[in-house]
Amino acid sequence: MSLEILRLEHNSPEWYAFRRTGIGASDAAAICGFSHFKSNMDVWEEKVGITPPVDISDKPQVQYGKEAEDLLLQMFALDYPKYEVSSNKGIVYRRGFMFASLDGELKDKETGQIGVYEGKTAEIHRKIELDAWNKRVPDYYFIQVLHQLIVTGREFAVLKAQLKLLYKEELEIITRHYRFDRKDWLDDLAYVYRKEARFMENVRNNIRPALILPRLIKN
Repeated sequence: MSLEILRLEHNSPEWYAFRRTGIGASDAAAICGFSHFKSNMDVWEEKVGITPPVDISDKPQVQYGKEAEDLLLQMFALDYPKYEVSSNKGIVYRRGFMFASLDGELKDKETGQIGVYEGKTAEIHRKIELDAWNKRVPDYYFIQVLHQLIVTGREFAVLKAQLKLLYKEELEIITRHYRFDRKDWLDDLAYVYRKEARFMENVRNNIRPALILPRLIKN
């Protein structure tokens, strides 16, 4: 499947209508059973038009992340001059039934490779939640990155995470960076594609998928 580049204003009525036509990065983790926010059944009901997508834009955490998005990208560019950093929020990439809107785009100045930048902010309320970021990213975000690599065909991705430790007596903020090279995750990329392709067949044929319960963080 060839890569298409579309121009859609983010959060416009046309953008929301477009999202129902395929699978985006925010859908991918639930479809694969790695989301503790929603199930694959929730996503299916949204795609076939049974229920509207839940609007979470008014949540403080979401508003904070949106406000911080460009600032985090600017800080990344300052801290990592090895990359050329750019961003175009009006572009949506589509490959078949999959699509992705990117927080930023990267070019490795040494190798010439083109990559994906993803910025995340997260509130950490318990130490066990911080452990999920120890030398890795939580599955929910990892699946999103894999989805973006599939859609764009890029060679690598970098995820920048700003973690607010709210369980401490005083606010503490940790920033971490994670690089993912496509060649290291070929089996995972194939797995995500198979899961999404099977799910999309269920949407097209109006067949409910088998329920995969959202994964919960254990105490």
